[in-house]
Amino acid sequence: QVQLVESGGGLVQAGGSLRLSCAASGRTFSQYAMGWFRQAPGKERQFVAAISWGGGSTYYEDSTKGRFTISRDNAKMTVYLQMNSLKPEDTAVYYCAARYSGVGNLRLVGSYDTWAQGTQVTVSS
Repeated sequence: QVQLVESGGGLVQAGGSLRLSCAASGRTFSQYAMGWFRQAPGKERQFVAAISWGGGSTYYEDSTKGRFTISRDNAKMTVYLQMNSLKPEDTAVYYCAARYSGVGNLRLVGSYDTWAQGTQVTVSS
């Protein structure tokens, strides 16, 4: 399995933007589907976005679709989450996750094999 390290979290004002990065180790990154999840205090970990191992398919949670964009650069072994028009409701710890290629529902936490450490995103009013 790959190892994942996140960066790019921070504090922004409502309406601002952040780009999260998730860098992987190993030489088989292109064979992993990648996902982003978030978790606010006292709440369950929630699906945000996912991208297939080939990069041809993307998936979004309804509240983020149109504002967030997931992408990947297999040469850099990195997946990104571009977050625009941020709202206070987006405040959470964001987690990057990897799943080795195969059939599965990428919206589910249990579908992933490896998780990054998480990065805090805070959106102020």
